Amino acid sequence: MTCCYDRRDVGLLLLRLGTGGVLAAHGAQKLLGWFGGGGITGTGQAMEAMGYTPGKASAVAAGVAEAGGGALLALGLATPAAGAAATGAMVGAAAVHAPNGFFAQEGGYEYAASLALTATGLAVTGPGRLSLDHVLGHAVNRNWMVPVALAVTAAATAVVVGARNKRVREASRAERDPLVT
Repeated sequence: MTCCYDRRDVGLLLLRLGTGGVLAAHGAQKLLGWFGGGGITGTGQAMEAMGYTPGKASAVAAGVAEAGGGALLALGLATPAAGAAATGAMVGAAAVHAPNGFFAQEGGYEYAASLALTATGLAVTGPGRLSLDHVLGHAVNRNWMVPVALAVTAAATAVVVGARNKRVREASRAERDPLVT
């Protein structure tokens, strides 16, 4: 008798648990102030300082995308939507760190990009057989959901990050030349 799963399923489970757990913890920092996080108020202030406005709404959106997307990835439930949500949040984080270059030790976007790529990879690949999606007959993990979830997230992220980048550029211009509006 052979087992109902193989090493790929175990590998996907490990990727989901690790990536999902990290994302969920970061989301809990933003939403609940756990693990040394700022909670919604502190994170909202930080989001405003980074150019994401309104700050509290941005903190909630990022926190829900990270905590919710991370928890769902770890469980292997609604994997396309979970991976897309996590990817969107990490692209937003990468935009903040991009001016510092690639490497995380320099304050760069390496870590956020790695999480985004892993979440995207899980959304595309699927959760494997050791998942709630599998148990539920993949009711919320259909092939068509992958491009839809990623496309919707890409569009929303482009709008949010684009608006943030515009605000940051304008603030930088105003700081350099206060007479220019």
